[in-house]
Amino acid sequence: MQDKYAIPFLIRVLEDRNQEPMVRHEAGEALGAIGSPQVIDVLTKFLKDDQIEVAETCELALERIKWLQERRKHEEGKISSNPYCSVDPAPPDLSSMDDVDSLRKTLLDESLPLFKRYRALFSLRNIGGTKSVVALAEGLGCNSALFRHEIAYVLGQMQHEACVTQLKECLEKNGENPMVRHECAEALGAIAKGECREILEQFAQDKERVVKESCLVALDMHDYQTSNELEYTKTIDKIKNGVTSN
Repeated sequence: MQDKYAIPFLIRVLEDRNQEPMVRHEAGEALGAIGSPQVIDVLTKFLKDDQIEVAETCELALERIKWLQERRKHEEGKISSNPYCSVDPAPPDLSSMDDVDSLRKTLLDESLPLFKRYRALFSLRNIGGTKSVVALAEGLGCNSALFRHEIAYVLGQMQHEACVTQLKECLEKNGENPMVRHECAEALGAIAKGECREILEQFAQDKERVVKESCLVALDMHDYQTSNELEYTKTIDKIKNGVTSN
């Protein structure tokens, strides 16, 4: 929504250390999405937060605001368009716009700034296709939980079954950050192909509440996706057979 009216409420959530890290992360990311310079001081204050996911979120939000202020107008028309109409925490990469191998190298290079790697991430998403999906899925093995969670989110947007195995492995991994497992579950629900339903059912009673609830939501997403496909197929068959409803 990117409504500045929400800023004080989001700041309150970000500042509340009694909140779950995932909730504080969402508040910080929303502040970056709104993109107002008035939140720079607040975000800067949390760059050294005890919760690394919150600290990295604020780092990305600050970089996005800086990009909006300094580089957006120079890069418009030169970066790939977002086919999903989402407000992302970073714009796509300016260079190597369609070079999957180069973008993959940037994505997986953990010595680079997180914002630069996020830009490669969203470029790969915008390019699409199996090769991009496989490259992105490799990012599920990177060190940053925030980065892994964003990879899973993007794979859910792309809805490509080439990453089902990697998402499954991440969801079932002992000790994986619940925020990452949550996004893996929702991605499997969005993909809704092959063994996705079976995987989600396996974790629908997980001991982590956020994972359990995500799997239940993902199962509903899966059923919605597949029921729509069935209805669409039935409609096409009727048209082919010359059957119309009264």
